[in-house]
Amino acid sequence: MRAWLWLKIAVFGALAIAMGIGLFTLIYARGGSYLSDDPKACVNCHIMNDVYNSWSRSSHQAVATCNACHVPHDLVGKWLSKARNGFHHSVAFTLQNFPEPIRLTEANRQLLQLNCIECHQTIVSEIVHEANFDRACFECHRGVGHGP
Repeated sequence: MRAWLWLKIAVFGALAIAMGIGLFTLIYARGGSYLSDDPKACVNCHIMNDVYNSWSRSSHQAVATCNACHVPHDLVGKWLSKARNGFHHSVAFTLQNFPEPIRLTEANRQLLQLNCIECHQTIVSEIVHEANFDRACFECHRGVGHGP
């Protein structure tokens, strides 16, 4: 009976420590800001300062936030994408294991392309229907979403 009590105390203590570390990390990393669509959430990580500054000088600054281009527009897809990217970003930044300048993953490149086409479908409808068209919009229009 006594061993069972000590086991309960140890498990409860381990859970309390894990929750405390998690809460501290959430507050320290401004985790709540990632639940918003505010582009300033992206500059919680100093590596994103240049990206944020270039976006603020771009033609898209007045019409699109980071989420408009970089996450799916459906509710479930948006939060799954934010969770997946948030996990990968936190691991990469914690371990300092990321390329500089930072680059999009293939999945995020495809998502960005889909969002470009969705927002600009009336302008690009004839281009997109071309069977041989295999270049991403941002390959030629790199300075549009993120200005000079």
